[in-house]
Amino acid sequence: MFTKTYNKHLSLLAFVAPAFIVYFILLLVPTFGGFFYSFTDWNGLSKSYSFVGLDNFVEAFSSDPNFMHALWFTLKYVVFMVVMQNVIALALAVLIESRTRTKGFFRTIFFMPNMVSLIISAFMWTFMFSQVLPQLAEKTGMLFLNQEWIGNPQVSFFSIAIVSLWHGVGYMMIIYLAALQGVPQSLREAATIDGATPFQNLIHITLPMITHALTICLFLTLNSAFKVYEVVFGLTGGGPGRSTQVITMNIFEEAFSSNFRYGYASSKSVILFVMILLITFIQVFVMKKREVEA
Repeated sequence: MFTKTYNKHLSLLAFVAPAFIVYFILLLVPTFGGFFYSFTDWNGLSKSYSFVGLDNFVEAFSSDPNFMHALWFTLKYVVFMVVMQNVIALALAVLIESRTRTKGFFRTIFFMPNMVSLIISAFMWTFMFSQVLPQLAEKTGMLFLNQEWIGNPQVSFFSIAIVSLWHGVGYMMIIYLAALQGVPQSLREAATIDGATPFQNLIHITLPMITHALTICLFLTLNSAFKVYEVVFGLTGGGPGRSTQVITMNIFEEAFSSNFRYGYASSKSVILFVMILLITFIQVFVMKKREVEA
């Protein structure tokens, strides 16, 4: 009996071991290495380094205005994207789910942008903002389209948000559509017979029954928004100046572009990691509690 159980565990280990080795080498080792170097002044090139304790973290928050600006810009982007992406995706899902004949068509149309690489999407929209929209404004008289979408610090945030929403809404919409399929039609019909409006139906019946989808979509949008890089790099490059620089770009610049302060960049990566960990943990905890209550 013992031999049989031992052989079973050994065979399971043989299947899991290759994946775990790859996971250990490519993810765990760099992760723990980053934590280690965040307490050093290593430049990423030399063999020698010195331990500096918490100096890197203190510097990031006390005497690095570029990091603080990138932090606040990232937080603003996160709040905007989490709210707008989920609201738009849910609205599209509800509208498409109510259709019968054209459901597959609209589902495909709105999901298609997600199939394009985000960096390619950014380059495509750069052409749209610089060439197409000004000509469209001139021919239609909609002068608000003729903006310095990329060169104006007051407007460039919205250009980044537009491309991010265009690219990511479709994926969240698919998740919400799948959740809506599980809401019993009989409950909606009963509420409608009792006099509930479509909005009341959505708030009191549909949303409580798709809380699990809300949990997933909020988790995904939070993570992707905090780690945004490609769309900013492709559209503005963090400019004009540093007005649209996000944390990930600031970390990359610190480590590789100019300063070669790998240890300092690692400390910023740890700060970003802790932020994402805490916020997503709180979000999942709160939403899971709501799922149980619902």
